[in-house]
Formats: sequence, structure tokens, C-alpha cells
Amino acid sequence: MKLILTVFLLTVSQFILAQNTESFHFQNGDFLFQDIDCGPLCDAIEKVTPAYKDKHFSHVGLVVVKNDSVWVVEAIGEKVHLTTVNDFLKRQTNIIGKPKVVVGRLRNEFEKLNEKAVLFALNQDGVLYDDAFLPNNGKYYCSELIFDAYKFANNGAAFFHLQPMTFKDPNTKKSFPAWKDYYRKINKKIPEGVKGCNPGLLANDNHLQIVYSFY
Repeated sequence: MKLILTVFLLTVSQFILAQNTESFHFQNGDFLFQDIDCGPLCDAIEKVTPAYKDKHFSHVGLVVVKNDSVWVVEAIGEKVHLTTVNDFLKRQTNIIGKPKVVVGRLRNEFEKLNEKAVLFALNQDGVLYDDAFLPNNGKYYCSELIFDAYKFANNGAAFFHLQPMTFKDPNTKKSFPAWKDYYRKINKKIPEGVKGCNPGLLANDNHLQIVYSFY
């Protein structure tokens, strides 16, 4: 019975995913904001970063349209790499199988930046993931990649905003235990107050608008 239920849920999930991808037309440079349930670290990220209409995001990737194929260039795992849009959407779904992804798109007056930004991001393929979340260290975390891509496209001038990062619980004013353990394991100091960016900050930036929600 349990096996039958599992197969049924997987089938429903695949059906919903197919419906979603067929009903939305992706464009080069679309931002895919994702709510990944990775445990205490993702919970900590979402607790101190802006939400969009009660949706919290812990990851973001950039859409790349190649002929009839849709890919996502993203900094996740060990390095910057390309992921098929279907694999990206399947990474995290809600209880009824809908991808926990929201699509952002630059406003019309800025869309000319997309081509150069996507090219920059693609050229970072293979660059190591920035597990310390530090600026200018030759590595990239998800939103840092996009920040630099649009800075490059904007002739070297910052296009999106940075703000001081915090790794502290707003209720206790102390560093989240998950972050303390994380930085202890990689033998680095928590970069409290260092300027950075995050998916929630990008999702609420006035240079873009949210054009679609998969859930």
C-alpha cells in the first residue's frame, strides 16, 4: 500500500510539473527564486532575509534559453553549473507536487542587460561554490553570481543592492547554532556585517517584477 501511494504521488507530481512548464514561457535572463527545504541553514537564511508575499527563498538561478532548450545557470553544490529547467523545478516541490519556484523578470527598460549578464554567468561555469559567503574571493554563492553578472552587464556599476549580512537570530540576537556549527566545520569566522546579497533581496528589488509563481 505504501509503495502504491508513493508511486501515485510521484505520478501526480510529474503531471503537475508538466502542466506548469507547458503553461509558462521562459525568457533568457529570467530569475528563478526557489524555496529549498535544506534544514536549519535554509530556515536561518529565510528568517533573516525578505520574503515576497509570504514566500521565502533560499536560492536563485538565472534562465538560459538555448534554441528550444531551457537551462538554469546557478551556483549550488560544488560549483557554478548548468541545470535543466525541469531538474531545477523538481528539486523542491510542495505537498501537492508544485515546484516551490517564483519567476522574476527585469522590467522592460532594463531587459537589454540580460544578454551580457547571462553570458557572464555562463563564463563562470566550473567556478567553485562560495561556501564562506565572502565577496571577491574567486568563488560564487547563488545570488552573488547574479549580482556580479548584472554589474558586468551594467558596465561595471552595481545594478542590484548589497546590504550587511546577518547570521544572528532576530529573536535572541545571537548567531544561529546552525551557522556556528557550519563555520566551525569550514574553519572560518562568521562574516557578520559583511555586505552581500540574498535571493529575498533580489526578489524585492524594484528593477524587476515577479511574473509567475509555480506554487
